[in-house]
Amino acid sequence: MTTKLDGELRRELTIGSDTYTLTLSPTGFVLAVKGRRKGLEIAWADLVSGDAALATALNASLTANLAPRPSKTPLAEKSPPAKKLPAKKAAAPKKR
Repeated sequence: MTTKLDGELRRELTIGSDTYTLTLSPTGFVLAVKGRRKGLEIAWADLVSGDAALATALNASLTANLAPRPSKTPLAEKSPPAKKLPAKKAAAPKKR
């Protein structure tokens, strides 16, 4: 026997090395980067009718923010700035 979904159900997922939150609700589901509110949202009606691909593409291009945060590893040390070479002087015209 199954349990009716009356409210929201949240679960944490790890995809690769990134953590996401999946929220299931009676109207659809949302997949978002953990700690962010906006994400990829798909309605159950769109999924069942076959419009999910179109709805997903449109929604992703407009509002989805599924890109993981940049890692907090320190940046590689920058090399010192290159020394500027003195500008070349224009050659004097040759005398004949």
